[in-house]
Amino acid sequence: MNKTKESFIFGFAIFAAFFGAGNLILPPLLGFNSGPDWWIVALGFIASATVIPFFALFAHARLQGTMLDFGNKVSPVFSLIFCLCVYAIAIALPCPRTAAVTHELAIAPYFGSSSLLTSAIYFVLVFVFAMNRNNVLQILGKYLTPLIGIILLAIIGVGIFATDNVMNASTFEAPLIGGFLEGYQTYDAIAGLLTGGIVVISLNLRGYTSFEEKKSIIARSGFIAMAGLFIIYAGLIAVGANFNTEFEDNISRTALLSGLSIKTLGNVGSTFLSVLVALACFTTAVGIIVGTADFFKGLFKDSKRVYLITVIVSCVVGVFVGQMNVTYIINVALPVLMFIYPITVVLIFLNVIPERFASKHVFRAVVLVAFLFSIPDFLGFLISNEALEGVKNVIPLAQHNLGWVLPSLLTFVLVNLTRKQRMKVDS
Repeated sequence: MNKTKESFIFGFAIFAAFFGAGNLILPPLLGFNSGPDWWIVALGFIASATVIPFFALFAHARLQGTMLDFGNKVSPVFSLIFCLCVYAIAIALPCPRTAAVTHELAIAPYFGSSSLLTSAIYFVLVFVFAMNRNNVLQILGKYLTPLIGIILLAIIGVGIFATDNVMNASTFEAPLIGGFLEGYQTYDAIAGLLTGGIVVISLNLRGYTSFEEKKSIIARSGFIAMAGLFIIYAGLIAVGANFNTEFEDNISRTALLSGLSIKTLGNVGSTFLSVLVALACFTTAVGIIVGTADFFKGLFKDSKRVYLITVIVSCVVGVFVGQMNVTYIINVALPVLMFIYPITVVLIFLNVIPERFASKHVFRAVVLVAFLFSIPDFLGFLISNEALEGVKNVIPLAQHNLGWVLPSLLTFVLVNLTRKQRMKVDS
């Protein structure tokens, strides 16, 4: 099979892996709140939700190993702890969020049952599928993603061209940064770390042995996947902005997506979208739990008991967190993401740049600085901002929860300059 065809096959597979239904509820509200500034917000959102994940995939193309390889230059212990944190976050937040989205979009509007009942039934089914690991989910995913994509493109097309573009003013003080930080909630940078490793294994199983050939396919397929996400994200943000005079100001993310689908496709189209989104949520949840269980199983010499325990724990957590409403889960995630995302982004970029600029000393220094300067951002969601005001006033961009960016960049430059100077002295 030629490389172009392989690139498209893996590109669509990566797109499907990233295309979590929870992500679909984020862009419309961004556009709704940004109004005429929607394109600025879209630039920020796309930077963190497509550009950074693309670099994660490209880093995998260079490393061609597992997620553990991303942090090994800091230390194997650090890398293991980082991976454990990522998987713990995955089963505690984005996985249960799929149940909450399913309840609010596909169950509550039609049946009016309790969210706990929905969450319990949902994760019992997830447990069954995670333990059986049959091909039903792959078949569903193969057809679900194109169907949802077609419906979303229809919503975007009608929403952009069938309105008069009268918009309320933006509520964002810094639209670019607001969009960038909202992109954290897609978990796409983390998904890039997880998905890239799966693609590497898949290429190996298909018989690819050439490092450069695999690198080329991963890079090209990653670009194809991110291009698809770019179109969906930017389009939904634009539609949310176009309709921001037609809904109440405090509308929820799920209600807005449902409302937009009704206004553009009618009740039948909205119902169809709700069912497909619910199925997509389900496949995402099973994928997260199976991936997490496989990781822990691998740590304990392929123990089936560890796999079972991990699946059970993940599903129990899912039931209790998944009964919460989507807005609550998103708000709870904010401090966690402020902690893990700076480290994730730094590791991605350090694994993308040429190795001569990314020595072990550079990795250790930059990751440490990113961690330290992200602490005020993390604490800002747990304690009063007044207690942190003095610190945040000193650190550039800290008022926008990006206090780690410039110190990390400066550390990267200084450590490399120092290393270069030492090499000159030694020679």
